[in-house]
Amino acid sequence: MSDGSATDGPVHPGPVLAVDVGGTKLAAGIVDDQGALSVAARIDTPLGTDAERLFAALLGLIHTVVGEDEAGMPARCGVGCGGPMEHHGELVSPLNIPAWRRFPLRARLAAELGVPVAVDNDAKALALGEGWRGAAQGTSNYLAMVVSTGVGGGIVLDGRLLEGASGNAGHIGHIVVEPDGRVCECGGRGCLEAEASGTAIAAITGRPAVEADAATIQRVGTLVGRGVADVVTLLDLPLAVVAGSVALGYGTPFFAAANAELAARARLDFARGARIVPAGLGGSAPLIGAAAVARSRA
Repeated sequence: MSDGSATDGPVHPGPVLAVDVGGTKLAAGIVDDQGALSVAARIDTPLGTDAERLFAALLGLIHTVVGEDEAGMPARCGVGCGGPMEHHGELVSPLNIPAWRRFPLRARLAAELGVPVAVDNDAKALALGEGWRGAAQGTSNYLAMVVSTGVGGGIVLDGRLLEGASGNAGHIGHIVVEPDGRVCECGGRGCLEAEASGTAIAAITGRPAVEADAATIQRVGTLVGRGVADVVTLLDLPLAVVAGSVALGYGTPFFAAANAELAARARLDFARGARIVPAGLGGSAPLIGAAAVARSRA
């Protein structure tokens, strides 16, 4: 699948070391040819601005996972990391991880692990994983989203994962959903991430996102549906697959509000009927997506 196809599934055989780097947690696991996850582990993402401390924590987690697997280090490693980034993870600058600004993640991991490493945006990884073994199987045109600590997206169009000029296509978290809304970490105002991410929810309500009341859940779902409506109308997509601790944690009320807003906003004939559904891979989606990155990259 070196041509970027997202719907035919990965073609390079053998288990993959899968790594997920997020603003709240770091996770690693082994994923086999069928997309089954084993020997997974996770830790909280270290706080602060010490780049090497964060990288050491990630390496420690990886070595714990590899040490628990009888086969040892897999032949390839795939990483999903928050964005933005440059050149498929040669330099990463996740907005929600202040310790890494232009951090050379791919090269550092490859040097430490001694195997080829492929890195991509975590939401683009989700798009590959959901097309391979999740809710978007058999679909050639769809949006995949993460609504968690931050908000990210990956887009598959005509069976191909969109890259864009710098590899950062799909950043739906920075579509404006509330003009004159909250200031975003990106420097803009009213971005979906600034209004509906776990970080934003905590800032707005004064409570952790997991403690959101019904009105907050309704608002977050509505804003996500508003952002999705723009994307499905712009790109003629029938499906949006949504993962992440906020979206999946809020469950049915979130998805009902998101779909209601999508139906109200996407009114052109070709956009009517577009759906927002939970990620089929559930909590395993980030790691299976990371494995799909490695298995699909020549």
